[in-house]
Amino acid sequence: MTKRIKDQSTEEVILQAARNVFIKKGMYGARMQDIADEAGINKALLHYYFDSKDKLFEKIFMEAANHLFPKVNEVLNSDAGLFEKIEKFCDEYITVVIENPYLPLFVMNEVNQDPVYFMKKVWGAKSKPDPSKFLAQIEAEVKKGTIKPVSPLQLMMNLLSMTIFPFVAKPIFQMNLGLDEFQFRHAMEQRKKEIPKFIIDSIRK
Repeated sequence: MTKRIKDQSTEEVILQAARNVFIKKGMYGARMQDIADEAGINKALLHYYFDSKDKLFEKIFMEAANHLFPKVNEVLNSDAGLFEKIEKFCDEYITVVIENPYLPLFVMNEVNQDPVYFMKKVWGAKSKPDPSKFLAQIEAEVKKGTIKPVSPLQLMMNLLSMTIFPFVAKPIFQMNLGLDEFQFRHAMEQRKKEIPKFIIDSIRK
């Protein structure tokens, strides 16, 4: 019993160290030695738990994805009003990705390589995101005249791109604008309010 608890504790130390390294250096810049050093263990012990960086990253990614995607699905399929959904979507997405900034780029890379396999791996038997209710809600609001005529698909794309792109382009923003980690994080916190305000102001009558 003691050994099993110790093993679980060691694995969590490794996972947290890996999260820290992936956040600092990204998936491709991180090395197993970096993770071992961060965890305060030797590389042999790290390989005992995870025999490759890819498997370690995949475990961390799946934990984050299983936290994020159900929240997004819940927002899109709720009975909340359209403006409230837009606000909640931005808040939930940015909150999770601030702590897991490698998520968007990893998803894009994996989807481009093998979208069918990636979706099966992420969703398995779980229900995948279904934006149909959200899209129908936009169309209904247009018909009622409560918002300006807008393509539901274009609005959905705007919402996704405005939340995702800053994390994908994070190195560019940091290098060109001289933002450190704290400043970038603060800017992303501000976007939780700025994105919904921009989108809602653009469609409100």
